[in-house]
Amino acid sequence: MTSFAPVDVQLTAPTGADKKTVAYFYDSDVGNYAYVAGHPMKPHRIRMAHSLIMNYGLYKKMEIYRAKPATNLEMTQFHTDEYVEFLKKVTPDNMEAYQKEQGRFNVGDDCPVFDGLFEFCGISAGGSMEGAARLNRGKCDVAVNWAGGLHHAKKSEASGFCYINGRNSLFFSDVLLRVGADIVLGILELLRYNQRVLYIDIDVHHGDGVEEAFYTTDRVMTVSFHKYGEYFPGTGELRDIGVGQGKNYSVNFPLRDGIDDKSYKSIFEPVVKNVMEYYRPEAIVLQCGGDSLSGDRLGCFNLSMAGHANCVSYVKSFNLPVLVLGGGGYTMRNVSRTWAYETGLLVGQKMGPELPFNDYYEYYAPDYELDVKPSNMDNANSMEYLQKIKVQVIENLKRTTFAPSVQMTDVPRDPEGMNDDADAELDDLDEDENPDSRYTKRRWDKYIEKDGELSDSEDEDENETNGVRQQPSAPKRRRNMMDYQNPLAAADDKDINEAVSTRSDRSRIGSANGVGSHTASEAEGPRSDESEAETLDGPREDSLSSGDREEDEDIDMVDEDQPVVNGVGPAAGPQEATPPDSPPPAAVNPTVPAHVVADIGDDAMDEMDEGDTLDDEFAKEEGRDEREKEDITAEKATEVVERSEQ
Repeated sequence: MTSFAPVDVQLTAPTGADKKTVAYFYDSDVGNYAYVAGHPMKPHRIRMAHSLIMNYGLYKKMEIYRAKPATNLEMTQFHTDEYVEFLKKVTPDNMEAYQKEQGRFNVGDDCPVFDGLFEFCGISAGGSMEGAARLNRGKCDVAVNWAGGLHHAKKSEASGFCYINGRNSLFFSDVLLRVGADIVLGILELLRYNQRVLYIDIDVHHGDGVEEAFYTTDRVMTVSFHKYGEYFPGTGELRDIGVGQGKNYSVNFPLRDGIDDKSYKSIFEPVVKNVMEYYRPEAIVLQCGGDSLSGDRLGCFNLSMAGHANCVSYVKSFNLPVLVLGGGGYTMRNVSRTWAYETGLLVGQKMGPELPFNDYYEYYAPDYELDVKPSNMDNANSMEYLQKIKVQVIENLKRTTFAPSVQMTDVPRDPEGMNDDADAELDDLDEDENPDSRYTKRRWDKYIEKDGELSDSEDEDENETNGVRQQPSAPKRRRNMMDYQNPLAAADDKDINEAVSTRSDRSRIGSANGVGSHTASEAEGPRSDESEAETLDGPREDSLSSGDREEDEDIDMVDEDQPVVNGVGPAAGPQEATPPDSPPPAAVNPTVPAHVVADIGDDAMDEMDEGDTLDDEFAKEEGRDEREKEDITAEKATEVVERSEQ
């Protein structure tokens, strides 16, 4: 019994002939559409993926196009005229008038009508069709349209997802309109130039719409790896292999819950390898539905980002024209991460694990990393089960005709707006409208940066316009609730007590350095008239505390037996205790504590004469707001009144 092969996590950049020309299709309007409230399908995920692609710098390695939305005529290549006309007319405002058509086309309660429905379908289908057209003309090797990949549409009805919850048969009303059928339209475009086209689907749901469209032909082989059994859409059994001329050209690999990277690789690569050997396709369409990732809202697989991207890497290795499309995926942050990573893989750009700053950076909290990790859910796909299904699938492939051919006639003319002449006209028009611009929008989108080229500083404005954000130098830390405090909020009791304590400490420090209470008041706020009089005429006698007066008397009565400290005089004796409720006593010139006199020496008195300069510096460093100034002024006025009353 053999073990599963490991996943190829290390992806190396291509060199030389391995490099691919990539055309990337994106319409900025796609994120403006929204399904009904509570619907799991959110086109906004495409905009999130695009923001990562731009800020990782992947745009420098590929051409960017805004595809022309598909027209009514182009959509009717697959859909019926009545169905397309209905989708164009119906809106949430007039849907009551189309009750009969809603029942006929399966549009209504489960498949909701939303504003811009037809325009959204046109964007999705237009990108896939134009990507296929550029592959046909050899303008690119890989075309990417993450807005495409809607694989459930039928010829004349909408189709969607219903999640069945165990035995209770609980249907979650999350039906998704897949009316664009962009995959079928893209394949039809590829069939104009290619005899055989291979369609590969790694969405967790079966690609029933695409399989049904080509169920009777051998010109398209459909290969789907999906969850089967009590799961939407309920199709995709192993025995569904096609009918008529298309017999054995529909390949279905039914899977169970919880398949992981190694198990998926062990079946995907052998099956695709045999398909390539027996069918020999000339072009490939790869649907990269993100609902097969671990942790998806509606999915039940356990693939990591590396396991999902391994499928893209393997298909790319066959060096055939590839149309890469999106699909399902209902955990937006994981889908956008994976599609951005797979875009980097296609252009050969190595991407760091830390996400760059972008417009939707907060969606990726708390880790802000480019990774989707698997969970610890059980894998219900045993090795024996997968081996049995794989053997049967390969046996069915052996029954097909080797590389079936088709009689080719004159290739039909290119669709309007999808040929070299249309591109040349747009280039000429762009030059005529912007004669003085070095980088217009069209030139910027088509430009591919050469290896080693340094030109970021020359087009910073254009980068900003196209969503490339300037990256901060420091990594972003996790935000906390305390980071958002209102600076205008009223102070609580604790803040007031701390402010009062701080003022008291500063007052004591000023007294210790020979700075009186008057100079402290000058630093902390405006002084009263009485304070100014004290500064000019000297300290008033009645404003001194009893302790200050006795201290002066002790200094005047010098005892010859007491030692002289630094030539200033005897040290001051102990002062009388100050009552706890009384304000701090004002220091009186030239009284200086003994330990301060010992430190500052004979120049202490001269330094005290320079009190005004010290006050100015102290005021600059410890500026107070208006509220504290008013409080201190009021306290000083009260203190003067109390001393005068004594």
